Amino acid sequence: MTDPAGLWHRLADSCVLLDGFHALKHAVRFGAEVTVAVTVDRGATLALADELAPDVRRALDALLTEVPEPVYASLVPRPHPTAVAALAVRPSRAAHLERLALMPRTAPVVVLDQPRNLGNAGAVIRLAAGFGATGVVTTGTLDPWHPTVVRAGAGLHFATAVERVTVGELPPGPLFALDPEGDDIRGTKLPDDAVLAFGSERSGLSADLRARADHLLSLPMRPQVSSYNLATSVAMTLYHWSLDGGV
Repeated sequence: MTDPAGLWHRLADSCVLLDGFHALKHAVRFGAEVTVAVTVDRGATLALADELAPDVRRALDALLTEVPEPVYASLVPRPHPTAVAALAVRPSRAAHLERLALMPRTAPVVVLDQPRNLGNAGAVIRLAAGFGATGVVTTGTLDPWHPTVVRAGAGLHFATAVERVTVGELPPGPLFALDPEGDDIRGTKLPDDAVLAFGSERSGLSADLRARADHLLSLPMRPQVSSYNLATSVAMTLYHWSLDGGV
């Protein structure tokens, strides 16, 4: 590759930004089509791969091009401490929707109903991938493939199906919505084909999603504590599901 910066500029608007070593590592590990990858120090990055991700070291060796630090800094909005960045092809929406619609499922789908915080959305995708969730879908205006979400998710978007949908497009399956007025989750077994919905920390569930819910569930919480962080709520719920054999 003679001009990685030129290739980067041609592809940036149509590809997913992988910001940092860990995002690139996970994307490669889970089959992303990486179109260009740059680093300020190729030797240091490959040494990091030897230490943390030997399974993808050979692939990174073939992908990475070393560029001067000013060139790297010009390609990304916020340079990452590892000084690594890459672009990858965004997975097919149609393929993701097909995967989300398949029944029976072996793991739940997580729904973020009108989320607001990009970092929280990324954290949810990261932990959902860790639990082996079938996918994470969002409603509302937030783009779950926004670069800040991908950065917070450490590239684990490629380990699950991530899409934005309307409430009417939610995947099939019994819809369990988390709500302070719901039944205590500890008395409910969550099936593998569950659709688990979480409202925003500020406004909770939208009226449309709440009306569609088959079950309202609540998480145990001390009185006078107003709410949990969104990612914490998702983690607690997926852990509850996993106690009956998930992951």
